[in-house]
Amino acid sequence: MTDRCAGRTALVTGSSRGLGKAIAQRLAAEGATVALTARTLDPDPKYQGSLTETLAEITAEGGSAIAVQADLSQAEDRQRLFAEVVERIGAPDILVNNAAVTFLRPLDGFPERRVRLMMEMHVVAPLHLAQLAIPAMRERGRGWVLNVTSVGGDLPAGPPFDEFDRSAGFGIYGTVKAALNRLTKSLAAELYDDGIAVNAAAPSKPVATPGAGSLDLAKTDTEDIGLITQTALELCTGDPKVMTGRIAHTQTFLSELGWPT
Repeated sequence: MTDRCAGRTALVTGSSRGLGKAIAQRLAAEGATVALTARTLDPDPKYQGSLTETLAEITAEGGSAIAVQADLSQAEDRQRLFAEVVERIGAPDILVNNAAVTFLRPLDGFPERRVRLMMEMHVVAPLHLAQLAIPAMRERGRGWVLNVTSVGGDLPAGPPFDEFDRSAGFGIYGTVKAALNRLTKSLAAELYDDGIAVNAAAPSKPVATPGAGSLDLAKTDTEDIGLITQTALELCTGDPKVMTGRIAHTQTFLSELGWPT
């Protein structure tokens, strides 16, 4: 490791398991003090992973972290989370919006309450947390916001449409990720003069995380989780005047930087 995040604080949402946990561990290994947040604070037999487990693994490796339980679908919880993070470790230099909730089913029968929940988690919450983080970043003249997105936000090819796009039920998921990508670009443009980088990162292929498994994804042709953690590190430490406004697919992005994929 290189201590590229030494002296910086990071807030990583959805860090009890999966991509969020891996990114939080990587930032901590690079010297950041990391605020972990998710709904699952303590181990629960219904879920794989918890904040206390992530915290224990980071500290066992010599890293520095805190854990704050929060339901990011609720604006009040987002505000409470941010206030506690600021009080305990200071305003974040790095914000990683990873927390998500995903339901897959055809659009003609998609429940409205689930549409609203996915919009809240994938779009509204990342914007709200960025709004909370921007003032301190702007005052410092630097900051990094990373939104974890998906290749599912890309438009499907067709017609004709392949069997996957006709039957997989990714319509709402793709819609909210496309919205998150547009939000990323707009924030990057608006914050460019403030020295705040805003990027999005997506695995080029499914990663075999607990969440992917619960959705019956990522059984074959998967991608090593190390590619997304390296991508996240590059986007959370790069020069904000150069490395901003990127919707980075891991393999293409890392190849541009000379990393083997």
